[in-house]
Amino acid sequence: MSILDIPELALVALVGVSGSGKSTFAARHFAPSQVLASDAFRAMVADDENDQSASADAFGALHHVAGVRLRRGRLTVVDATNLQPHARAGLVRVAREHDVLPVAIVLDVPEAVAWERTRSRADRTLGRQVLARMQRDLRRSSGHLEREGFRRVHVLRGVEEIDAAQVRLEKLYNDRRELTGPFDIVGDVHGCRAELEALLTRLGFVLHRDDAGRPVDAVHPAGRTAVFVGDLVDRGPDSPGVLRLVMGMVAAGHAICVPGNHEHKLLRKLRGQDVRLTHGLAETMDQLAAEDPTFVAGVATFIDGLVSHFVLDGGRLVVAHAGLKEAYHGRASGRVRSFALWGETTGETDEYGLPVRYPWARDYRGAATVVYGHTPTPTPEWVNNTICVDTGCVFGGRLTALRYPERELVAVDAQREWYAPARPLFAPTRPDTVLDLADVTGRRHLEHAYGTLTVPAENAAAALEVMSRFAVDPARLVWLPPTMAPCSTSTVPGFLEHPTQAFEDYRSAGVQRVVCEEKHMGSRAVVLVEREPGRFGGGVVHTRTGRPFFGPPLDGELLDRVRAAVGAAGLWDELGTDRLLLDCELLPWSAKATGLIREQYAGVGAAGRAALPAALAALDSAAARGLPVAALRDRMAARQAEVDGYSAAYRAYVAPTEGLRGVTLAPFAVLAGATVTFTDRDHGWHLSLADRLCAADPEFFTPTRRQVVELDDEAAVAAAIGWWSTLTAAGGEGMVVKPYAGPAARSARGSLLQPGIKCRGREYLRIIYGPGYTDPAQLTALRRRSLGRKRGLALREHALGLAALDAYVADAPLWRRHELVFAILACESEPVDPRL
Repeated sequence: MSILDIPELALVALVGVSGSGKSTFAARHFAPSQVLASDAFRAMVADDENDQSASADAFGALHHVAGVRLRRGRLTVVDATNLQPHARAGLVRVAREHDVLPVAIVLDVPEAVAWERTRSRADRTLGRQVLARMQRDLRRSSGHLEREGFRRVHVLRGVEEIDAAQVRLEKLYNDRRELTGPFDIVGDVHGCRAELEALLTRLGFVLHRDDAGRPVDAVHPAGRTAVFVGDLVDRGPDSPGVLRLVMGMVAAGHAICVPGNHEHKLLRKLRGQDVRLTHGLAETMDQLAAEDPTFVAGVATFIDGLVSHFVLDGGRLVVAHAGLKEAYHGRASGRVRSFALWGETTGETDEYGLPVRYPWARDYRGAATVVYGHTPTPTPEWVNNTICVDTGCVFGGRLTALRYPERELVAVDAQREWYAPARPLFAPTRPDTVLDLADVTGRRHLEHAYGTLTVPAENAAAALEVMSRFAVDPARLVWLPPTMAPCSTSTVPGFLEHPTQAFEDYRSAGVQRVVCEEKHMGSRAVVLVEREPGRFGGGVVHTRTGRPFFGPPLDGELLDRVRAAVGAAGLWDELGTDRLLLDCELLPWSAKATGLIREQYAGVGAAGRAALPAALAALDSAAARGLPVAALRDRMAARQAEVDGYSAAYRAYVAPTEGLRGVTLAPFAVLAGATVTFTDRDHGWHLSLADRLCAADPEFFTPTRRQVVELDDEAAVAAAIGWWSTLTAAGGEGMVVKPYAGPAARSARGSLLQPGIKCRGREYLRIIYGPGYTDPAQLTALRRRSLGRKRGLALREHALGLAALDAYVADAPLWRRHELVFAILACESEPVDPRL
């Protein structure tokens, strides 16, 4: 019995003459979905599986489907004669395009048997001479398959051997998904044995030494596995010592290792190839010359057995020396190995004569964490779920390990600079005040402490338009407020939004206590104020999209009022800060939105007030003449009442202002000081500080009325609903319901909660949805509105805002702070119904 070992992911070409049993063999050993038969594709494109004139189109379709399957990681078997070199070349090309191994299974049966089978098939009109020519092609092909690119060739001769054969699928060498860790992934060692010993000891490994005192193994008492990212050798003082330790750990099952480009070069030298003794190889060869030849031979065997990369922990972790694009994970080809060893270059060289490497990690979007080395960096940094742990130990930096899945970094300092780098390891960093357009343009994937986010290129372009033309100086733009999610659609008759649903939304998230804050109908204002003019020039006040609020000199006057009130309330000293970031609402709405009110709202009201009375007069005249227009007149009268309500709704937010006269500010959250955020404080704390500002300057500050509600207290819930009803009946916009625990509140499962859910009044919503939105038919249609995208957007922007606040108080580089704020603005370009 022949055992045919085939990789789990491969392109398998069945090779044989008509009647050799290829289809029967495929049906016996592979699932129907895995087999692509040329006959079926002829039938697909020409309605006749014997139409040879359709072969070119049929194989074009077959190659396309094979490519799709391989891209998705599916074993694919091609059932065709595959006797011609050009036919096989097409299959090898498809396999190489998707970095899988091409495998050939040759079914060789006597011509007489093949003829008998072919003749017995009513759908075959093949002549004996054609079959004889096929047999000659098979003979010529058998000895050339490996040279054509097939990595494995299995030849089965005779019916009995074919019938007895068994197919055994084997995992690729790089597939170690069964290893779940925990792992300690060690960066490039480069012969720094002493530092490696120190790092392993700090990680908790216990070193084992031979009789000569040399470390030959290291065991972790908790069963952790070390993973080495390659470049064990060259440049450092003791490459043989590093190899001896790592080889011992791998042999004992306490470590795994991928090769680096320096191991690849060393192996070529040990095999006698002509290799230049540069980049530290000369030192390694000198050190190996003092070792026992048996050890040196073992080194060559060890390196030769290393696999380009490993896929670990069920596919959630990938380790490769130079990193690996998602399309290459778990694949096997020369291209994949080359990328894993060297990465990609742009074809350019830098000022030090070194190749400029393509920043593949910036484009990475895979779910698997990729850990790599190769290019030394002073400080490891997460980029799109990838991290480089080469921190240049041999160049005087550090030897670093990533603890997985904890995602903790552990490092030891180099004892000295063992080798002078061509490029300074600690190159001058970008000044904090400098931004790079590449930081924010194109499709970007951001990872921060509160989650991850992909910013589409088109959203980034829209944000760039606003930022570059209208926004305040990015150095003073530290935070933008998130959009606010509406409550679930109301089931209360006549209402689209109602507090009952807002309370239920939080109750279902496990929240027990909420605060209901009056929703001021104004313009969102972010105020950053300094006690004395400093790095922020005294402060800044901007809109929710980052634009200056009024511009000079009014913005300066507003900041002066806020600064004085903060001092009078004693908050500078109490909070121990000389800088405060406040989230506010500026009233009235017309102070900032006069143009919008005039162009978008007043025109609608004026048109209705002009047209409807004339229509009613005409209908009254028609009714006087006995025409049956009563129903139409009732509808027009109702429409006029709706337009009057619409006009009254927006007029409630219009008030005269001159400069700051008539303008008030309603603060409701104190987000951060100079070095600390206050997002962990409850809303009672935030509102109490807002009240003190109002008391310090009652002419300028407007208080925020509120109700604290225990959601399991029916009386408190009913009282809050009644308060909302009174508020909205008096012309108020509505309220915002927030988790009382504070802006950074989380659910019982640990996920961020919506920072606020708005619940707008019935009459106010006429401004948003139109005068007649309360018509039962319109209300029914509006109740089908989809809220999911808006809610998701609100949470994403909220998470980015929390990350931006953390970066601000940590005094992170400007580019890091700005990319988070920029992403919030980019989110605003998402295609979401603006009325929500």
